Amino acid sequence: MDEQKSRGGGVFFTLYRLLFVLLSVGTGLFLTIWGGKLLSLGGSAWYLVAGLAYLIIAAGYLLRRKFALPLSVITFVLTLIWALYEVQFSYWGLIPRLVVPALLLMLALWLTTTLPVQRASVRAANRSATVIFVALLATLVSAFFPHGGIHNGIVDTHAGKEPTLASKSDNWEFFGRDASGTRYAPYTDITPENVKDLKVAWTYHTGRRLTGPGIGVDENTPLQIGDTLYSCTPLNVVTAIDADTGKARWRFDPHAQTAEHVTCRGVGYYDAQKDDSLSAEEKSSPALLQCPQRIVISTVDARLIALNAKTGELCDSFGNKGSVDLKQGMGDTENSKRYHPTSIPMIMGHIAVIGGWVRDIVHGEPSGVVRAYDVRTGDVVWAWDVGQPENITDPEKARAYTLETPNVWTVPGFDKELNLVYLPTGNGPPDYWGGDRNEAKEKYGSSVVAVDASTGKTKWVFQTVHHDIWDYDLPSQPVLFHMKNEKGEEIPVLIQTTKTGQIYVLDRRTGKPVTKVEEIPVPHQGAEGERLSTTQPFSTGMPQLGVDPLTEKSMWGVTPFDQLICRIDFKESTYLGMFTPPSEKPYIEWPSLLGGMNWGGITIDERTGTLFVNDMRMPLRMSLVRQKDMAKYHVSTDEVPGFMGTVRPQVAGPYGGVRIDILQSALGVPCNTPPFGTMSAIDLNTRQLVWQVPMGSVEDTGPLGMKTGMHIPLGMPTLGGPTSTASGLVFFAGTQDNYLRALDSSTGKELWRARLPVGAVAAPLIYKSPKTGKEYVVISAGGASHSPDVGDDIIAYALED
Repeated sequence: MDEQKSRGGGVFFTLYRLLFVLLSVGTGLFLTIWGGKLLSLGGSAWYLVAGLAYLIIAAGYLLRRKFALPLSVITFVLTLIWALYEVQFSYWGLIPRLVVPALLLMLALWLTTTLPVQRASVRAANRSATVIFVALLATLVSAFFPHGGIHNGIVDTHAGKEPTLASKSDNWEFFGRDASGTRYAPYTDITPENVKDLKVAWTYHTGRRLTGPGIGVDENTPLQIGDTLYSCTPLNVVTAIDADTGKARWRFDPHAQTAEHVTCRGVGYYDAQKDDSLSAEEKSSPALLQCPQRIVISTVDARLIALNAKTGELCDSFGNKGSVDLKQGMGDTENSKRYHPTSIPMIMGHIAVIGGWVRDIVHGEPSGVVRAYDVRTGDVVWAWDVGQPENITDPEKARAYTLETPNVWTVPGFDKELNLVYLPTGNGPPDYWGGDRNEAKEKYGSSVVAVDASTGKTKWVFQTVHHDIWDYDLPSQPVLFHMKNEKGEEIPVLIQTTKTGQIYVLDRRTGKPVTKVEEIPVPHQGAEGERLSTTQPFSTGMPQLGVDPLTEKSMWGVTPFDQLICRIDFKESTYLGMFTPPSEKPYIEWPSLLGGMNWGGITIDERTGTLFVNDMRMPLRMSLVRQKDMAKYHVSTDEVPGFMGTVRPQVAGPYGGVRIDILQSALGVPCNTPPFGTMSAIDLNTRQLVWQVPMGSVEDTGPLGMKTGMHIPLGMPTLGGPTSTASGLVFFAGTQDNYLRALDSSTGKELWRARLPVGAVAAPLIYKSPKTGKEYVVISAGGASHSPDVGDDIIAYALED
């Protein structure tokens, strides 16, 4: 081989060298141009410096100059030092900072043979390139293992107390299994040791519509009463299912339709024969004899319906031949487009309490009233209307409820002993500007409100957000438990999770905090005409999840290129920490109106006093739009517009809307560092975080919306909620990939996962068959939220006989 070829003059190396030069030039130009912009905004200088270095490296290799090799090495070494300075040894933090530079260095080292250097240098460069190749391969393999978890110890699953009497029931009668809402299954047949042996026992297809507009999201956790499950579809088709075979016993279709927020999270159950609030004479009335056990369901077109639990037939004694019109007295609902219930009726004796979702676009939206109905007759027992607190009359007697008051769209809580119902409220519409809000909105918005279950009279109010203009409405059911206060006394508490990542623990008798809550100063220079609170209540006595302040360094990307654009977006936005005031200039909301924690709520292992909760971490980049500028944008009334450039109408003050974008790169990847969703375990005895693990992989999603097919446990945004068992397991399905998982409640380690036909955002149901004694785990898999993959499966898993 002549000297020309020995120095890489062959065709292969010539082409290789030219491709490397083009790659380096492209990288250098991108980093130089956009890095210069970032630097002009006060951001990191590395991108500009690295961009210039890659341009010089490209020139060196093009002209085959000696300096190109040491400059390549120096550039990478300085990049490594910079990356470690910014994110230390964070795996996901280092990926966008080092992978592309390492690839460029590896390619540059293999090109050393084309430079006028000693053969010893060529051999050393080739060996170094091989080391980098192995390191990159190891980095790729490592991506298939969890990173970013927190492990402060383990949960002691052996030193626990006896579960409550309610948890010892054999039925799953409420959304959270019993009235406490702990979603704790007191069963031990499925264990951490044998959970790997779970198999599909049966599958039921609900027959829900899978195509077309308004198909909704399947968020249904079925009830289990004896040997029967009761499920609902997003359009409120109710089915009674045999608990051992999965075969339908009856099916009822209310033919419900609406254009907004189509979902059903479950149904209510009432058994007159077990209702100790009734006399023997009342229980033997003809109406109750016709329908002694009832399924109570609200519909997306705003009806409340009672069905015979045994036959699925309408209970004629309830309302108008089995149905009550919930639109009465609510104002203009546009045939339920502006108002309808989205959660399960809370059954309290013979009373069903129900709130509703209210569109939040303009003044004059329907009322946020919460009503209690007699499940025997359908009559209104009381109405909690903060605009008319003294008036509880039936709307059929010309009652008109106060418009645009704070509503309750999620599940209330109920304490039978205290005879209190707990209402987690939203904020009165419109959401994002409140300069003209009245006293009722200011007092009751984004609060936990305790009202007398018999009369609807307000007993106490605890507000989680003052003057909420971030859509931080309370999303989840208040969960009832017992904890020790600062004096060591065990008292009844209420635990409320929030979109802000705060967990409030209140004495449910008085509403006073049991764990420390501090009023902390926050930014309060708002948009035109606003009047913001100077402080907000932070729950500092409990772990705060996903609330670490964003910085330019915490901006992320798959590559340095999309990370750079994320850093520019961050620097061009207003961000003053949590409760950054909305403004016309793009501002960042973090945690966002998506959560933090959302409607799925929590589960509590009642033996150990351990709380398990999932969250999501997706910052939003938002801006208020003046009414005169609305014509510039595409307007959407979706719950959260998923398309860049859309505006949600918000007609308030000088403003006509709010632009809502996920703070994400051009690849469709969130700009914050993973994980984007986690599961956490919190010891309620010590009030400390025990462990936290990322939840979900990118297998069924990915950059530009393309499915990667790779089970990389990045930790994805989560919805739905977890369910815990007495054997030491936590079941969860609300990830962005199509799996039902079982975690070891001691450590958070994944012990088992089952592939689902589509994603699931519902909470798992766990029950024990009264016929066979078999323990089942059931999930309603209808598709992840906003996913094009939709299904109609209810799947039961069990151990083989």
